[in-house]
Amino acid sequence: MTTNRFWIETLGCPKNQVDSEKITGQLHEQGYLLAENPEEADLVVVNTCAFIEAAREESIETVLGMAETKAQGARLVVTGCMAERYGSELASAMPEIDLVAGFGEDLTQVTPQRVVITLRSDTRAEPRLLEAPRLVAEGAPWNYVKVAEGCDRRCGFCAIPSFRGDQRSRSAASVMNEVEGLVSAGTKEIVLISQDLASWGLDRRASGLEGALDVLDGPAPDLQPLVHLTRAVSEVAEWTRLLYLYPSGLTENLIEAVLDTGVPYFDLSLQHASPALLRRMRRWGNAEKFLDRIAAIRASEPTATFRSSFIIGYPGETEADHDALLEFLDAAALDWVGFFPFSNEDGTYAADLGDHVAPELVAERLREVSERQDAITEAKREALLGSVIKVLVDDIGEARSTGEAPEIDGIIEVPESLEVGSFYDVRITQTLGTDLVAEAVGQR
Repeated sequence: MTTNRFWIETLGCPKNQVDSEKITGQLHEQGYLLAENPEEADLVVVNTCAFIEAAREESIETVLGMAETKAQGARLVVTGCMAERYGSELASAMPEIDLVAGFGEDLTQVTPQRVVITLRSDTRAEPRLLEAPRLVAEGAPWNYVKVAEGCDRRCGFCAIPSFRGDQRSRSAASVMNEVEGLVSAGTKEIVLISQDLASWGLDRRASGLEGALDVLDGPAPDLQPLVHLTRAVSEVAEWTRLLYLYPSGLTENLIEAVLDTGVPYFDLSLQHASPALLRRMRRWGNAEKFLDRIAAIRASEPTATFRSSFIIGYPGETEADHDALLEFLDAAALDWVGFFPFSNEDGTYAADLGDHVAPELVAERLREVSERQDAITEAKREALLGSVIKVLVDDIGEARSTGEAPEIDGIIEVPESLEVGSFYDVRITQTLGTDLVAEAVGQR
């Protein structure tokens, strides 16, 4: 009996990684086994990203590369954000593709070049995608858990709701079932993710799918769904980390819940500091509100770590707006920051705005903010010299503390003798830019 083998290439954010693990689970249920490389696969899947132009270019290059790499007769399937957003165009423009498949669709269909994407009157994510079986590496020290799909916000620059749909949250029971399974298999750190994590569960309240303990019932902040979920996960996992928090959703109760997990890491989606530009972005907040929230957290936990991302060159961004961002970076002293040039996305509010910033000016501003933040981050890393901190060993010779999120922040180089998946106390002995070097003090 011949066994079909597959290979999956994943692009984009951690949420796509979780989707790929769900695809892996679905294919295993259909009798497919993972190939050692794409050349040996009968089915090659590219899970694409379409967030910005650079991501789309990478997706296309990867698809073309896989078309050349795959074995003769193997089928090439494209799925993910780019397939959902540009399905028909992809199918007609790239004959190399055998199937363009939308979220949660069967990737093993035999009809060549069939586009299975259809417009849905209900723009929320399909339930079968949220609850699809997932296959992850056994004993992984950390794992993402995606708690919702889609987003109800309509930020001026973001096209995600147009192809990921409105928010649909998983139930608390479903999330906890996955968390408990991962922890039983050896996962030490659970990283909760979604497009708008702070709003998890609110859509279930609106549709009457949950009880008062699972959803926000009225203005009382103690009933924010994510507060209860964070506490529940932290009772099971040794480390619980939250990524992608919209700043207005960072309530006092959620801050307390995060601090109680023992992982005082706050990933805040700020995007800018100028109040005028934030309004133009259709975003909440301003520098003063952000700084007040950060200061309050540091007053409770001086070792708290902060990450954020900012868009440079959004239409109408002035020198005054740019200066406001520079001043904010100095005042906030964030630990980790990502800067991204504005990408003009079809179908967004910003696409119809005038007063676009010249590309050369965007590049100049990117250099300036990057240099400013690099100095801040490096100073914060140097301040750790000589300190003893708890780390989780992710891989041979590589670890992280609570101050580094997996895959996106710096790492800590540790002796290769330390056991992967275990916690240790280490002393920081050297800095290597954003990375650190440490010696073992003792095992936890």
